[in-house]
Amino acid sequence: MSGQNSNILDRILENKRREVDEARARVPLEDLKKAARDLPRPRNFYAAIAARPPRGIHIIAEIKKRSPSAGLIREDFDPVRIAGTYYENGASALSVLTDKPYFDGRLEYVQQVKHVVPIPVLRKDFIVDEYQIYESRVAGADAILLIADVLNPREMLDMLILASELYLTSIIEVHEADTVMKVRSVVGFPHERYSILGINNRDLKTQTTDLGTTGRIADMIEDETMFISESGIRSREDVERMIRLGARGILIGETLMKSPDIAGKMNELFPVSVGRQESE
Repeated sequence: MSGQNSNILDRILENKRREVDEARARVPLEDLKKAARDLPRPRNFYAAIAARPPRGIHIIAEIKKRSPSAGLIREDFDPVRIAGTYYENGASALSVLTDKPYFDGRLEYVQQVKHVVPIPVLRKDFIVDEYQIYESRVAGADAILLIADVLNPREMLDMLILASELYLTSIIEVHEADTVMKVRSVVGFPHERYSILGINNRDLKTQTTDLGTTGRIADMIEDETMFISESGIRSREDVERMIRLGARGILIGETLMKSPDIAGKMNELFPVSVGRQESE
């Protein structure tokens, strides 16, 4: 990976902080807080992943048009149609990329897909400010991503508390072993059923992927810790490997989004297929 690409995370975060400042100037925080007070409770993302999986392991299917590592992933990009396909083929939850500069995402996609599926939706973005948590709630998100390599311990705790107060599930994402040591005690803080550990097989700094990351980190955490594996899942063998490691779910996007037949690819990848009626 070239030096130019190796600092991609720093560039994303710099841009994200600028975006937050611009958003705050357009819509003051107090306005978001007021809007959030009148909303119904989000769908329960944690409960969806804790339930018995309809296809052997929970599928958190991602809606993503492009990425820094892959470039344009899907040209015929219709998030609403894709969301329906994911749900019809066993997804337990959705992940929606909302970063615009690097992933060509939109915050409004969250609400658009929620209109067509009854399952919870994760807002997948780089959260650097509490403003974005209120923003996520108002936009209709049921869960947010908190990246441990991006937030210091105090920021992580404050954001976990705020997210739980807004009834949002937090995915606490880790990639490095030393980061796991810092955050494993806060999984389940301040309330057990509001956070899930996410093990990202992709190094966000270099954009390289290693499925061995899930195994190494799974060995470091308590047996009762519920975790999902993210990134790099490309084959049925990869899925079965994650099941053996104890992953409760798999967050998968690029492999599905690249396929001309998303439904066929889901049937190929996930080893156990039972009717949705039986699983609910």
